[in-house]
Amino acid sequence: MRTGSPSSMLESYLSVLTKGSCPSENNGTFLVQDFDVRKAYAESNLSELIEMFGMEAILIYTAMLLKRRIVVYHSNVQELLAFTRSLPALVWHRQNWSIMSPYVHLKTQELESLNSILLMGFTDAAVENHTELYDLYVNLPANEIMIATHAKSIFGMGKLHKDIAQTMVKCMEEGNTEQQIIKELSVKTKELISNLKSLGETSGQNLCITFDILKKKSLPPATENFLYNLAAAEGFLQI
Repeated sequence: MRTGSPSSMLESYLSVLTKGSCPSENNGTFLVQDFDVRKAYAESNLSELIEMFGMEAILIYTAMLLKRRIVVYHSNVQELLAFTRSLPALVWHRQNWSIMSPYVHLKTQELESLNSILLMGFTDAAVENHTELYDLYVNLPANEIMIATHAKSIFGMGKLHKDIAQTMVKCMEEGNTEQQIIKELSVKTKELISNLKSLGETSGQNLCITFDILKKKSLPPATENFLYNLAAAEGFLQI
């Protein structure tokens, strides 16, 4: 490796790819297992998010869980990146950071290339007027969360949401670590998805949930709407 020989570099690359390790003359042995991607994912700042928004943090959690579009604004790019990067940790069961573009400009060409992105960060305050870009708008300097008019029905809150919001606030008030907060939310999310699955029906080897199935359960309207959208987000919904 010291020589920069292409063949040596390829050999080391293939060793990491196939064996998960690569010996080095100067730095010992490189082990893939020492660089678990989940450790990087867990480097979030959810406690600050919860402290900033309190019970309203449930709106951001709900948007992430239901795969709704979120725009985050802050004039300071470092603050913007730190906050935006943390949000996928709210839905730990997915471990998907590819849904995020933490620093975006209000340029047509750039926006058109991000059609599949659910979470975007901007330093231009004018983005607030572009409601076609988001369902939920988070203004960090103002500590405000705004639901776009077209998405009001998605964010109807019920007892289920209150329970999760209280868990989030309790974790923050008790001074839990980021890993503990992620774990507590992950447990809540898994319970939620498990309960959703229990309402469905089996079609062959696939779980099937329809609007009619949920309707028969006589659930509160906010809960019914939420579970319907969650079923869609998790791929259980059959129309």
